Amino acid sequence: MDIGRFTFTCCFESEAVLPVFKGSTLRGGLGHALKRATCALRQQECRSCLLRESCAYGFFFEQKGVSPSSSGATGPASRRPPPYILIPPDDTHRHYRAEDQFVFDVLLLGHALNYLPHLVVAVTEMGTGGIGKGSRQGEGRFRLDSVRQDGEVIYHGDTLNGSLAPRQLHLERPPEGTIGTLALLCCTPLRLKQDNHLQAELPFHRLIRAALRRISSLEAAYGNSGEPSLDYRGLVARAKNVHISSSTCRWQEIERYSNRQKSTMLMGGITGRVTYQGDDLSEFVPLLRYCETVHLGKQTSFGLGRITLQIGDEQ
Repeated sequence: MDIGRFTFTCCFESEAVLPVFKGSTLRGGLGHALKRATCALRQQECRSCLLRESCAYGFFFEQKGVSPSSSGATGPASRRPPPYILIPPDDTHRHYRAEDQFVFDVLLLGHALNYLPHLVVAVTEMGTGGIGKGSRQGEGRFRLDSVRQDGEVIYHGDTLNGSLAPRQLHLERPPEGTIGTLALLCCTPLRLKQDNHLQAELPFHRLIRAALRRISSLEAAYGNSGEPSLDYRGLVARAKNVHISSSTCRWQEIERYSNRQKSTMLMGGITGRVTYQGDDLSEFVPLLRYCETVHLGKQTSFGLGRITLQIGDEQ
């Protein structure tokens, strides 16, 4: 699968107040700005719009279904996964003054790379309208100073140079040797469902099921070769033999306001560190390394489900 990670460096032009977790604010602001910047038929519903197939907003925010997966329960969901992942800043800073810098990343997947110019225009538009508390009163306005890809400036001074060649994300080969211990750090809330209920615990088989769903759905929707051929049932069965040796995991709630539903919603998930032990966990490493890049679970487009894998002595 082709991927590209882009760093947007912005500078506030008025005071701003943002929430501790900024992914929801960024996603909401980006969606509204992208629709304003690209929608040719403002009064038309996206589902019935004749331009939907070529519309940047429709591609990013109106996901259609994907074909059923041959892997059964671990295959793609009925809706195409979002083709982007927002990576908000890690800090908990809330209050910004004029001329303070604000930096966030966006990971684009597959065909979404073709819409990079639309994304740059949308972020510029978002800055004009402002983000965060008080944006209707002129607060939270910012300018986009630059966009970097892999450390190289591709946008500066209203000029967008050609982006670099995309990186290839694929399942790597398992590392050599036996691995008896793996640790997973949930950096942002990880939201996993089973039987339509959010789960507060993270047994290894549940983690691997989620990783297989994530990989198969993304590769089916955006990959160059379709869904990978994996031993889905066997991997899940072997994952059930892996046990938790220690855990500091807890449930963390995040509030967000939904403009569509006109209400405050909770977006909680698992955070913390969990250590797993088993006879040999090396075959699971490629799955979790892949998900380190694309996040895991629900609401990855907000920046949730960001994980870090630690192997043996790395801990």
